[in-house]
Amino acid sequence: MFFSLFSSKNQKLVEQWSKEHKEMVILASDVISAYENEENRYANVHNALEVLKKVSIHHLMDEDIELINMLRDTTKTSREIDKLIVEFRESFKGSKTAVMVFLTDYTYSDAVYDEKFINNFKHLMSVLARRIEFEEKNLYAKLDK
Repeated sequence: MFFSLFSSKNQKLVEQWSKEHKEMVILASDVISAYENEENRYANVHNALEVLKKVSIHHLMDEDIELINMLRDTTKTSREIDKLIVEFRESFKGSKTAVMVFLTDYTYSDAVYDEKFINNFKHLMSVLARRIEFEEKNLYAKLDK
């Protein structure tokens, strides 16, 4: 409790974003579990994807906005962190768009949850998992100081 009272804005963001990463991993597992359970598959996968979409889009947009704010206020970040933020944002554009498009496409009422869907979902989640690991080990580690 006391840590949160005295921690910097960056530290609070890192803590929040790390929690959201864990939540997204759990939600992605929920989607896979719903797919593997054939009973009421469509409704369960659809519902799990809706929750994952809501959390993911909120996280991605919040992260984007806050990183832009950090770059604008360079007095609060070092050149090294500024460079990492720019690199992170540029390298993640394609993956972020792919995640948002995929989740949007598969939450339409006419979505089909077949083998192609689950294979693409698992691939996309593995890309996202590597991205999360990169963020936390590089950017978040620097911001948390």
